[in-house]
Amino acid sequence: MHQLAIHNTSARPPRDGDELLHRVVDLGLRFKSRSEIFARRSDPEEIRDLLLTELPDNPMTGDEVLADFENRVLSLCKNEASPRFMGFGDTGDDPLALMGTMLAVLTQQNMINQSFDSPSATFIEIAVLRWLRDLLGYSNPPVADVHTVWDVGGMVTPGGTTSNTVAMMLAREAKAPETMRSGVTEPHRMAVVVPKGIGHYSVKAALTWIGCGAHIIEVDTDGFRYDKRELDRTLARHRGRVMAVVAYAGDSRTQTVEDLRAVHEVVRNVDSGIWLHADACWGLLAAFSPRMGGKIDGIAEFDSITVDPHKIMAVPYGLSALLVRRPGVVRSVSTYSDLIMQEDFAFGQVTPFIGTKGWMSLKLWMMMLGRGRSGLAEMADRREELARSFAALVDKHPRLIRLNDPDLAAVVFAYLPSGIGSGELGADELRSVNELNIAIHQRMLAEGKWHLHQFTLPDDLGRLRKGAIVHPLRFMANNPGLTEAHMREVLVYLDHLAAELEGTA
Repeated sequence: MHQLAIHNTSARPPRDGDELLHRVVDLGLRFKSRSEIFARRSDPEEIRDLLLTELPDNPMTGDEVLADFENRVLSLCKNEASPRFMGFGDTGDDPLALMGTMLAVLTQQNMINQSFDSPSATFIEIAVLRWLRDLLGYSNPPVADVHTVWDVGGMVTPGGTTSNTVAMMLAREAKAPETMRSGVTEPHRMAVVVPKGIGHYSVKAALTWIGCGAHIIEVDTDGFRYDKRELDRTLARHRGRVMAVVAYAGDSRTQTVEDLRAVHEVVRNVDSGIWLHADACWGLLAAFSPRMGGKIDGIAEFDSITVDPHKIMAVPYGLSALLVRRPGVVRSVSTYSDLIMQEDFAFGQVTPFIGTKGWMSLKLWMMMLGRGRSGLAEMADRREELARSFAALVDKHPRLIRLNDPDLAAVVFAYLPSGIGSGELGADELRSVNELNIAIHQRMLAEGKWHLHQFTLPDDLGRLRKGAIVHPLRFMANNPGLTEAHMREVLVYLDHLAAELEGTA
């Protein structure tokens, strides 16, 4: 009997381009390790005119292409791994996550089918989904009972918007079974309840994409959480119309974590058939830490949960996951085609909107293996501590007013104009606050030396004027390179900008 010859791939002679790829990795790592956010800043029209070129007639060498990218493109890219970038969570610089990203690209596994497209990768993805489910309190069947993708209870997607959209599809099918095949016939019965002023845009967009129409019902909030009495009244008033209630385990502005158990009780007391969805794109952080875990108590009672590891785990874009309490419900939105093998572990059957899919989960698998439970807890606790330290610095500053009480890693605050204090502000005073903070942020963007986020926010705690729309700044404590020295320095920078804008520098 002839034995199959196994070639030692490590002995393969170098191919053309290998040396170039090594240089590419070095270039990327140098980019991530620099302290600056931007090497240089230009306005959009200048960048447009620089980069919108015609396709050249003649080929370029790899060296020429790389040099062109480095000289014209890379110097204008923002570096979120800089500790001066405090506006968001996506540093994307965890070494093991970067390793997984590169290996996923090089191994070229396609998660649509298992048997020949992704023989081992499929089970890495299942392992990651099981880890996430376990951390959030969902139960997993024993490994020996995982016979198909229908036993997994989740899917990996490119981002939270996709995950939330699939969740709304599941809610739609729970409300009106077989809508996938028959179409939406009563869109007025497909309304979704969200908290007023802090809901994420993806839910409303999802309803329009899946044919339900933008039937959003907003409920007043108290401290960036549902006003539970108003939630109860709203559900009773719209009885029969509501297909889902969305709660935020860390909303996208203040990262305030909803009282999830209370929301569950209110909703179930009114209508046990309403789909409960928890957006935990930020709140997943609390699941890592025994100290913080109580903040998301009750999340395992929700029908579905969205998480975004690319927001809180320093893994490169993009990686989200939708998890469901009862694994079998994903059958209601499944896809059947003879181009997708009808095999037990073909994930292509359970991922709406996605056919071919790269091995996105590998970077998370490597990151989580490298951290373990204790390392994930340490990461979460450190971020919470840094957020509280920054909140203390804000509270001590004579011209800063904090607009949220940090639950996770976000501190939202406003810079007060000279002569204006905190408390119940008049309309003119509030306008002055907003104008100054907008101007500070615009200067910050133009200079590119430091970065804090900005958005509109209802003043739900009444720090300036209860219910008024404010344009605050937001600090995030997610950057692993962040120190208290950076936090003090950015406040000095804000003082400098405010003095220049007010003409007192």
